Amino acid sequence: MNTLPLTPVSGGAPLTGSAPVKGLQNTSQSDSTGFNDVLQQSIASVDKAIQESDSLSTGIIAGQHSNIHETMIAMEKANIEFRMLTKVQAKVIDAYHEVMRIQL
Repeated sequence: MNTLPLTPVSGGAPLTGSAPVKGLQNTSQSDSTGFNDVLQQSIASVDKAIQESDSLSTGIIAGQHSNIHETMIAMEKANIEFRMLTKVQAKVIDAYHEVMRIQL
């Protein structure tokens, strides 16, 4: 078995002025989305689903359309989104109570 001699690297210039890594610069200031923004978007999404469900069910009752499948799917979607939102609300309240119990 032959062994190769290792020679140290010398004479190299230090790494100065290197370009910053993309995606890691100014993440806290530019593209960050806060919890409040995410929560507001979720609430708006649930509200939109409920309004769509109400609109479709009103349309089916008034005889404007006869697509019961689309109406039932929209109603169930709104129901699931609303239940999920209430579960998130309960978790946020539990987390708040946990934080309030912390002794400094």
